Amino acid sequence: MTMKPFAVALAALVAGSALSSAASAADLTNSYEAPSYNEPAGPSSDWTGPYIGLHAGTANDDLKPFSGDSEFMGGIHGGYNTEINGVVVGGEAEFSHLGDTQVDVPGGKLKERYRLAAKAKVGAPLGSTLIYGTAGAAMTSLRDTGSAEGPSGWKPGWLVGAGVEQKFNDKLSGRVEYNYTRTGDVRSFSDAGTRETDIGDHTIKAGVNYKF
Repeated sequence: MTMKPFAVALAALVAGSALSSAASAADLTNSYEAPSYNEPAGPSSDWTGPYIGLHAGTANDDLKPFSGDSEFMGGIHGGYNTEINGVVVGGEAEFSHLGDTQVDVPGGKLKERYRLAAKAKVGAPLGSTLIYGTAGAAMTSLRDTGSAEGPSGWKPGWLVGAGVEQKFNDKLSGRVEYNYTRTGDVRSFSDAGTRETDIGDHTIKAGVNYKF
């Protein structure tokens, strides 16, 4: 019996096995997909929605927030923002206790006790940071001092200001805001007689917002 047919058959068997192994390896290579990378999500830059918050700071009739004449002030606020084409617009209502901030009138001083304000806001969002300006109407209640007497009830005025707000996450943010408030035609009674004058104050306050 010759060995040639047996050798041919053995070679054919080895070649077939090698081809089958190569095909299986190719299938495994083609079916493997590298795992995708998902970038961790950061705070959303969407500022649209209602919010409420608390604020506290200092009030003074001069722009000297850390002087001995400054008074501690604080309050609550709430509003709504809308982000349109890269601009944030909104409105906000605010109630503050001014800590009996003293303001000059002819012949003496009066005290500012409470303030209600309605403000419009326009801002530029920079990712999780919002830089904005604000302006609106204010109502301030005044109290007498030993040197002067003032009007009873609330007196109308206006305010302007600016601030910066930083998101901590999708719900919470912190902000710092400056306001100048002007109250006109305040009638006072003192040793200088009966006078009418405009009074103003500066507030610098920090706050925290919760967005719904």
